[in-house]
Amino acid sequence: MSPEHNPARHDRESVARTALALLDEVGLADLSMRRIAARLDVQPSALYWHFSSKQELLADLTDRITAVIPADGAGVLATARSIRDALFAHRDGAELVLSTYALRLGSSPAQSALATALESEGAADTEERAVAILHFVLGHATLVQQRMHADSHGALLGGDETDVTAGLDRIFDLGVTALAGAVSASATPPRDRA
Repeated sequence: MSPEHNPARHDRESVARTALALLDEVGLADLSMRRIAARLDVQPSALYWHFSSKQELLADLTDRITAVIPADGAGVLATARSIRDALFAHRDGAELVLSTYALRLGSSPAQSALATALESEGAADTEERAVAILHFVLGHATLVQQRMHADSHGALLGGDETDVTAGLDRIFDLGVTALAGAVSASATPPRDRA
């Protein structure tokens, strides 16, 4: 027997807002439809009135996380930093966006913003460079968030005075500017992994 739909109780927006708040509280690994439903005081099956699957919900969360990225043609480095900052604004934000992006779910405002920034700076191969920079940003942000998470649980070697993010801003800037700048052609032709 399927539950009766009660649109006055919850809607797509309230489900997504609750899921995003829970993401910040418990992290991606513990974000379940059952937990979201419990927070909303409904049965898990009630969530499927608003989202056909957990993957659709996660894609929506990804779009919400990346919606703050300005797409106004700011510089490539400023755009990449704004993407990174949007990912850092939520617990496991980088991992969530990376996994959603890898599965080609949701939209890609981050990639579009990078392509616009590259185009405004007169770069060649803007779409390909935007993809490369986004891959770098997602990987870098995931690494930083994992280090911070491990450090918060005392799982990193090094002592209490070690700053696990020391020097990573400089590395981030170096990586983005290297990918945005002139890239020499490789000796072997690139493979398309569609």
